Amino acid sequence: MLPFPLLMGIGRALGWIVEHVPSPRRKVAATNVALCFPELDAKAQAALVDAHLRDIGMMLIEFALGWMGSDRAIGKIPLRIEGLEHLESAHAQGQGVLLVGGHFSHLELCARLVSQRIRIAGMYRRMDNPVFEWTVLRARLGYARAMFDKDDIRGTVKYLRNGGTLWYAPDQDMRSKDNAFVPFFGVIAATITGTHHLARLSRSVVVPFFHRRLPGSEGYALRLGAPLENMPGADAEADTARVNHCIEDMVREAPEQYLWVHKRFKTRPEGDPPIY
Repeated sequence: MLPFPLLMGIGRALGWIVEHVPSPRRKVAATNVALCFPELDAKAQAALVDAHLRDIGMMLIEFALGWMGSDRAIGKIPLRIEGLEHLESAHAQGQGVLLVGGHFSHLELCARLVSQRIRIAGMYRRMDNPVFEWTVLRARLGYARAMFDKDDIRGTVKYLRNGGTLWYAPDQDMRSKDNAFVPFFGVIAATITGTHHLARLSRSVVVPFFHRRLPGSEGYALRLGAPLENMPGADAEADTARVNHCIEDMVREAPEQYLWVHKRFKTRPEGDPPIY
């Protein structure tokens, strides 16, 4: 495995290519940025889109490193982590923990990094391609305690009730029957209500989990926040809106590193015009 600083340099080179090669995903990212950051002028919005496309090049390297890097290589990546005391406190009381975060470009690598300190499981949507599904699942099970299909609610709840820690990212448009239309950056977005239901069924605490790439070759900063109070509440929609707001705060800290090329607002309330 190449040294981490060199890999980051390759990622930046790939990012330059991604930025300059025409792609329909640029339009998706530009639409999302315009919707979510109306306070920015057109020049600033375009600069954020460019920065995000460059970040996609970094993401390609980080996916490869997260899935194929040796434990020795992963152990050499600079890492700052704070907030582990929240996890330890929950486990001391016999509670499971839902680590709730967003789809940032370095999600896969940061899952591998945090697994060096925390025994985690994940929840995911199966890939359509069986070869890709086998490859990705095999890579993830190399560091994760377990990987639960998004429909395996019973297995996930059992794992959490036994004091497990589950990484959960509920910020993509999954076109699920369990969606609620709640704001994300002030725009109505179809959002899965799974955080509320998993926390309610498993009696787990919900801990915000943020990760970002630091400049140059400084590595990554991971932060576990204090458990969300009164979560779950009585209202699944209100809890879902609260989680979206929490992820918004994370995105504002590193906006170029968020996955803007995803069609976050594809599913619309009945009667609304399409966005993409």
